Amino acid sequence: MACVDRCRCCMDSRRQSSILYNILKSEEQQQQAGSGESAPQQPGPEGHATMGLGCSCGSQRRVALKSPQVACKAASAVLVKTLRFVKNVPCFQELPLDEQLVLVRSCWAPLLVLGLAQDRVHFETVETTEPSMLHRILTNKGRGSDDEDELSLLLLRKTPKLLGPPPQPCGSSSPKLPLVGEIQAIKGFLAKCWSLDISTKEYAYLKGTVLFNPELPGLHCVQYIQGLQQEAQQALNEHVRLIHRGDQARFAKLNVALSMLRSINASVIAELFFRPIIGAVNMDDMLLEMLCAKL
Repeated sequence: MACVDRCRCCMDSRRQSSILYNILKSEEQQQQAGSGESAPQQPGPEGHATMGLGCSCGSQRRVALKSPQVACKAASAVLVKTLRFVKNVPCFQELPLDEQLVLVRSCWAPLLVLGLAQDRVHFETVETTEPSMLHRILTNKGRGSDDEDELSLLLLRKTPKLLGPPPQPCGSSSPKLPLVGEIQAIKGFLAKCWSLDISTKEYAYLKGTVLFNPELPGLHCVQYIQGLQQEAQQALNEHVRLIHRGDQARFAKLNVALSMLRSINASVIAELFFRPIIGAVNMDDMLLEMLCAKL
């Protein structure tokens, strides 16, 4: 029944946001205003009146940072600290450079999110609107090339300045702002970590577990890396038993929180925290440069 309500809600939202519907609705409201009548409110799927609100099934809507200057600066600082932490792990330094790159390229995003949790970085997002297919058809019909250029400039002016200049092509597909559901996954993980009040040592052991992932393709020192991951887990377990003797389930809770990182996409992190300030950047190249630099 809930699924049916959500589908009905989505259909109502699409109908009410269409151009033709808005035109007809506007004419109806003008007629009612002339006759002194008030426009009736549309009932929602649960019987509640909807006042132009969007669909409650909004996890597919795209969002951007509300204050990118602040959030991106904080994320950049966390990335530098994360790479510094990784480079200072003695066992990591003993690995060949190509092995180090494989590990860093695959785990930089979850390590960054762990760093955001450790530093208690808060960020807010705002929904962005994209023109519908019908809007493009109606507004582009009969336009010449000059009009199309003018329209493009107009859209660029209407685009929030917080997003920065249009990204330059770098061999990847056009940028896609993160979805609401993807941001909810990140914030859900942060909230989980903050509710557990994870200590500095626990964060370090969790980072070691994430960093030394033996299941990555392209690794040659698989057994060595697997042993490092097991050592990190063992050290975490021993620390929890020593410090949190009354909470026998804490070790499991920490690993459950760690498993939530699997639903967080690295491209989402790059689009959210780094594209607004540095444009379309190749994260692999940047990570290599940072890995070889003195941080």
